[in-house]
Amino acid sequence: MEGNRDEAEKCLNIASRALEAGDKQKALKFLIKAETLYPSDRAKALLDALNRNGSSAGNGAYRRRPADGTESNGGRSERENNESGGGESTKSFNKDQVEGVQKIKRCKDYYEVLGVSKEANEEDLKKAYRKLALKFHPDKNHAPGATEAFKKIGNAYAVLSNAEKRRQYDLTGGEEPSSPGHAHAGGFDFHRGFEADITPEDLFNMFFGGGFPSSSTHTFTNGRGSYSNQTDSRQERTEERGDGGFSMFIQLMPIVVLILVSILSQMMVSPPPYSLYSRPSTGQTIKRQTENLRVDYYVGKGFKSEHKGAALQQIEKNVEEDYVSNVRNNCWKERQTKTDLLYAAKVYRDDRMRKKAELMTMDNCRELDRLNNLFRGG
Repeated sequence: MEGNRDEAEKCLNIASRALEAGDKQKALKFLIKAETLYPSDRAKALLDALNRNGSSAGNGAYRRRPADGTESNGGRSERENNESGGGESTKSFNKDQVEGVQKIKRCKDYYEVLGVSKEANEEDLKKAYRKLALKFHPDKNHAPGATEAFKKIGNAYAVLSNAEKRRQYDLTGGEEPSSPGHAHAGGFDFHRGFEADITPEDLFNMFFGGGFPSSSTHTFTNGRGSYSNQTDSRQERTEERGDGGFSMFIQLMPIVVLILVSILSQMMVSPPPYSLYSRPSTGQTIKRQTENLRVDYYVGKGFKSEHKGAALQQIEKNVEEDYVSNVRNNCWKERQTKTDLLYAAKVYRDDRMRKKAELMTMDNCRELDRLNNLFRGG
């Protein structure tokens, strides 16, 4: 919304110059646009002044509604209004419509947009959507921002009427971020992850069977048109939503299978009967030594009775192989650390780092040398 502040200020400046020139109709138009983009006390004050002083003028502010409920545009041609308004539509609209658009614009979550509570059921959502969609459809409501309000209403219903999307939306708290990266035309903000997968016009046609009779095929732009209506694509999207649960299940099936296989494999593979370190959590706290290299290892209480002869020899062989592998890896780390320290000491001329490298005990490397001598002696 802050991104619209500069544009609203420009509209206010244009309106002020129009008032000075006596062009109240142009001033009204840009005041309404400024108020829609970014509500301010200055715009409201000028609007109130126009309503009080210009209601009886032919080119004044909001005029009294004729019997058919429409608003006069002050007698100016549509071409003139489009030229003076920078391309913005100037079809007739009334103050209630402008205020309605501003109200939708101020809404911070989809429940507020539809005017329902978070406990609203499907029927409540349908009733609220029917009422608002008819009120804000761009073929009926030509107030500045009506198109964006119509989009937001459709988006709100499409999200809240979808059980999965509604559940995800509720988890976010429903607060819509107001940042340039999330801003849409007209200052309306949308959750990037909660945009509807159906156009507002297609949703409207599903409810009312084809929109307003006067509508032809349009495209939503800065003017007041409607989305192109293609029945086949709408039916395809409806079918996709209907099969969405099953399709998602099929897509997730490989992942579920992998998880199950992983769990089963872990359950089927029994832990080794020994550990190189004491592990109270597994009960491996009884210390033993291998017969060949005299390597310490830890076992559980029933180890001695369960493993004898060749089985015990194989276990001790595995213990020694694991031990040698660990010593070799730790020795490599010690050498790497010492090399890094000496290099850093040379680059930065740091005697403290050099001394630290020279004082390293290199216990694992000495142990590896001992084991290598044993292997050679054997």
